[in-house]
Amino acid sequence: MSRLAPQLDLADAQRLLAAARAKAVGEGWAVVIAIVDEGGPLMLLERADGTQKGSVRVAEEKARTALLFKRPTKVFEDLVTAGKPQFLQLPGATPIEGGLPLLIDGQVVGAIGVSGVTSAQDGQVAAAGAAAL
Repeated sequence: MSRLAPQLDLADAQRLLAAARAKAVGEGWAVVIAIVDEGGPLMLLERADGTQKGSVRVAEEKARTALLFKRPTKVFEDLVTAGKPQFLQLPGATPIEGGLPLLIDGQVVGAIGVSGVTSAQDGQVAAAGAAAL
């Protein structure tokens, strides 16, 4: 008998978004929160009032980077700041903290990306969202 692979469903994504939003609002940060499923399509996106429009694309790309490479985008940011600028040329990678893969039973089922404040603050909001899974 086969077991179905874990999946991120809409209720999961809504719960993650709510947790991320609560962190951002609690800190007074205006951000964009993007959640993608295991294939990369956008499931949910929320842009808080006053958040710059450019952060929409950045949040989506942070989420997709975390999904495609199965690691936090901070890994790439750290490599670049450590003097390895070649990681700026990595196809499909946005090397800015704020993207995290989402795991169920050790399998990547999607990702969350946040943009709007500093990269470290974006990372905190993403972590709050991911923790809700």
